[in-house]
Amino acid sequence: MKIKKGDTVKIISGKNQGKTGKVLRVDSKIEKITVEGINVYKKHVRPKRQGEKGEVVSVTRPLPLSNAMVVCPSCGKPIRVGFKAEGDAKKVRYCRKCHATF
Repeated sequence: MKIKKGDTVKIISGKNQGKTGKVLRVDSKIEKITVEGINVYKKHVRPKRQGEKGEVVSVTRPLPLSNAMVVCPSCGKPIRVGFKAEGDAKKVRYCRKCHATF
């Protein structure tokens, strides 16, 4: 996978197009990512114990992996990620625009 937890991504399609955020979770089986502050919905929660009140909670839902692009830490632009072998056959990601590794 080209997007990992902790990466900064820019949303390129959908209702949140143009927004950026940090990746909180990546689900490789269903190819979806959860991004901080993006794709947030309200969810009504029932009271768990007697005497407690129900509440409305904001929940961040996952969005398709193809709707996001990684933002390069060095040049700050949304990029396509490349892979190359470095040193002792260690695979690293690099920016295809400025060729910086990250």
